[in-house]
Amino acid sequence: MKQTWRWFGPADQISIAEIRQTGAAGIVSALHHLPPGAIWRPEEIAKRQAEIERPGGQPSGLTWDVVESLPVSEAIKTRAEPWRDHVAAYKESLHHLATAGIGVICYNFMPILDWTRTALRAPLPHGGTAMRFDLTDFAAFDIHLLERPGAKEDYPEDTQEDAARRLAEMSDAAQAALASNIVAGLPGANDNWTMEDVRAGLASYAGTEPAQLRQNLIDFLGEVAPVADRLGLRLCCHPDDPPFPLLGLPRVMSTLEDYQAVMEAVDLPANGITFCTGSLGVHPDFDPVAFTDALGRRIHFVHLRNTKRDDDGGALRSSFTESDHLDGDTDMVATIRALLAEETRRKTGGRQDWELPMRPDHGHDLLHDLARDGQPGYPLIGRLKGLAELRGAMTALS
Repeated sequence: MKQTWRWFGPADQISIAEIRQTGAAGIVSALHHLPPGAIWRPEEIAKRQAEIERPGGQPSGLTWDVVESLPVSEAIKTRAEPWRDHVAAYKESLHHLATAGIGVICYNFMPILDWTRTALRAPLPHGGTAMRFDLTDFAAFDIHLLERPGAKEDYPEDTQEDAARRLAEMSDAAQAALASNIVAGLPGANDNWTMEDVRAGLASYAGTEPAQLRQNLIDFLGEVAPVADRLGLRLCCHPDDPPFPLLGLPRVMSTLEDYQAVMEAVDLPANGITFCTGSLGVHPDFDPVAFTDALGRRIHFVHLRNTKRDDDGGALRSSFTESDHLDGDTDMVATIRALLAEETRRKTGGRQDWELPMRPDHGHDLLHDLARDGQPGYPLIGRLKGLAELRGAMTALS
């Protein structure tokens, strides 16, 4: 697998020079300053490529290999105007990316919010910090801070009671921090949300069932995947994070069955998967080897990270913490073995895209990360530790 590193552009506190020292061979980036629905112009793409490949005018040895993400607008997801204009802009952006030689484009179809956590820097026993999703905290936010109509009925009585107690124990500052963690726009999101924005967004999805959202995704792919296929591009949909419903919103890319349905509905090589073991791994039934065996040929991009669910008796919705890359609910060594086998099948079969781009996803804040106050989930040392562990596993299995 080709080892890559996510970089958020010039605003990222981690420089291209530092990324070179990690041993990564490629960069995952996006034009985060452009809103969903905008056309990615050739000059903007070229500027970002130059920032990656020749920072300060000197060659870095790195290339922009994966776009993460070319965002799908809420208008496209809900089929609300101006969704047609946004689809046309998406197609034009694909043409420009293909001309620039960038072949892998990640996106997601999660309503309103990108990945959701209640704590961005939860303390760990060794002194570092991790991102965490606490179901009780989320229920406290949903029921009492957001005051979403019908929220209470989405949680069992014991969770409702725990959430009320938790909220009563929080200071005003702690309540504000919880709300900010959930709605302020996490890394990878292209919008910054206020509470009113979230309420308005929720209203736009009122009455939208999972079957309708999935059909909207299939209809979108029916428009853009043939374009990507002709251009030799590979689109890859990121799974829901976490892989269960939140805020009463539908989720349609949370399981192997979800992916099978969408891959079969738009059965083109360009229509593929971002295989994020951290997002999928929160689901109690996730089996990474079975997933790779079933749909490995459609995996175009890999996020390797791990999570640890709280002991909850196997319930679908669970609290969880971002764990070390090799120490969580997902058997990472078995996952890597299955992915390497998929690469071998591709190479033997003559596929040009046999080498899968991968990146270490998320990481603990460790050592100097703690004072850097960088992007939550994207520290330098924490991700470097994860990449080193994954690299060791890949080397041993190879």
